Amino acid sequence: MTPESTRPDARATEPVTGSTDDVQDLIDIAQCVLFDFDGPVCRLYAGRSAEKVAKEQVRWLEAQGLHGLLAAGMRDEPDPYVVLRAVDERHPDSDLVTELEARLTHEEQKAVASAWPTPYADALIRTWSATGARLAVATNNSPGPVASYLTGRGLIDCFTPHIYGRTQNLNLLKPDPHCVNRALSAMGADPARTLMIGDAASDYLAARAAGVHFLGYARNDRKLGVLQKIGAERIVTSLQPLLKKLNGET
Repeated sequence: MTPESTRPDARATEPVTGSTDDVQDLIDIAQCVLFDFDGPVCRLYAGRSAEKVAKEQVRWLEAQGLHGLLAAGMRDEPDPYVVLRAVDERHPDSDLVTELEARLTHEEQKAVASAWPTPYADALIRTWSATGARLAVATNNSPGPVASYLTGRGLIDCFTPHIYGRTQNLNLLKPDPHCVNRALSAMGADPARTLMIGDAASDYLAARAAGVHFLGYARNDRKLGVLQKIGAERIVTSLQPLLKKLNGET
């Protein structure tokens, strides 16, 4: 993967609106930091849109003669994870769901090669790790592609072995707090001294259910509106304020 500093369009995703409230208190309490993956760490589908992946899922289902499996509106669903869960709700623990999940994992792995690093994320992760904070990934993505991306960026040592992603039990995807609780348990972390950084309503709800602090990351107005609507009180539109505070800058 191209280093962040030489990727000319990496910073084009940086937002221009949103809260810039002080984050020092969150840094002070955070002995452990949990990162959602797709958003705060990178844009996984920057080179291959999630909407295209979702449409391919739907086309594959229809090719299997499963036209009636999805509601009519689901055929235009832009989120592959919503499609996966919709199928799982109709046919839980089936070979069909297993195959669809495997296909999604394959698409995630392909997307790693063209993923864009979130501005300031690499430096933030390395700096936070160097301060002694324990880091983990808590995500709805499959853990294999997550590990591949982190390895390619030279970040894997900041997280290993604490990467908690999608399992075969799709009922445990966020907003269920399962992956967050797995991270807390494995690290022996105190929820009151743990911070989760996420960009979706499901991240906020999972963090709240697990009793950990939450910081929203919104790279655009749509993300900002979703986080505000769900009730997130602390939102940044860039990771730069966190990095500056960790480096002792004002």
